[in-house]
Amino acid sequence: MSLVLAVKDNYGILKRSFGALSPVQIPVDIAASPPPQLDAIRSVVADDMGAVDALIRRRLDSDVVLIRRIAEYIIGSGGKRLRPALVLLASGAFGYRGTFHHELAAVIEFIHTATLLHDDVVDQSDMRRGRKTANAEFGNAASVLVGDFLYSRAFQMMVGVGSMRVMSVLADATNAIAEGEVLQLLNARNAGISEQDYLEVVRRKTAKLFEAAAQLGAILGGATAEAEKGMAHYGLHLGTAFQLIDDVLDYSGDAAETGKNLGDDLNEGKPTLPLIRAMQQGTPEQARVVRQAIEKGGRDDFVPVMQAMRDTEALEYARERARDEAQAACKGLSRVADSPYRESLVSLAEFAVMRNH
Repeated sequence: MSLVLAVKDNYGILKRSFGALSPVQIPVDIAASPPPQLDAIRSVVADDMGAVDALIRRRLDSDVVLIRRIAEYIIGSGGKRLRPALVLLASGAFGYRGTFHHELAAVIEFIHTATLLHDDVVDQSDMRRGRKTANAEFGNAASVLVGDFLYSRAFQMMVGVGSMRVMSVLADATNAIAEGEVLQLLNARNAGISEQDYLEVVRRKTAKLFEAAAQLGAILGGATAEAEKGMAHYGLHLGTAFQLIDDVLDYSGDAAETGKNLGDDLNEGKPTLPLIRAMQQGTPEQARVVRQAIEKGGRDDFVPVMQAMRDTEALEYARERARDEAQAACKGLSRVADSPYRESLVSLAEFAVMRNH
């Protein structure tokens, strides 16, 4: 039976402050209904997304040919553009009608792309979004340096917005992301990491940029301090949900849809939530096999690890935790008035946990 979550916190107060707000509803039974389509979610900001894409291509311009080639290779390789869309949806939800949301959406995408370039070098990845990674195509040194270019171009653009508040949010976010990347490196092949410690890595490395994107939209829209805090809360938990589903898809997705090789995390010795759960709930032998697989990396133990995850329902557990995060995210929307933008933000939380790619 499908469950529906209604978030009604402080509903009476909010109704008096903002007018009639409908409770946030998000299906939590993944099998009961089809996932929302991402194009439909982004349709409310379709024109803005077009403007952002055009701006991204203009801002990639450099008289250094290799920079253009690698940057365009990455930007043109697809991707969901969730983070820039989040800036646009959040700013629209608070009635922003200027153009700085295009700049900041592009900034967020540049920061995200820079992290992908650096991650693929650190992880020695050779496939992303169904094609060769930039480091596999152009080499590690070029990928790292172009990642640095994207970071510096992002900061040039944020200065142009002329807001110390915006710069503070983005500076804090990029610093937290760097800390998360180092924490992930330290935890590689560490089978002793706890669930809490793993979630801390996720919140810094992945969720922090979602948080910044949502918060920036609220700042541009002139949201109250409480509403801005709520949007930041939404972004942080949305990003956590998104990463937890990525963890699940690494063991259950279709490479043609995810654009990644199945079992990449295990190959790199990454102790993600499904593996942590399998060690916690499995038999001593299953825990030993999973621990060994993490510590040595590679795919040699992929079959017994998958069996351990099936026996312990580790993937289902990770999906449930992702649903918890999506529901927590939606609570942050309680101070946002009804609008197509708010509806899309709710649908985005639903998409995060129901997607198959």
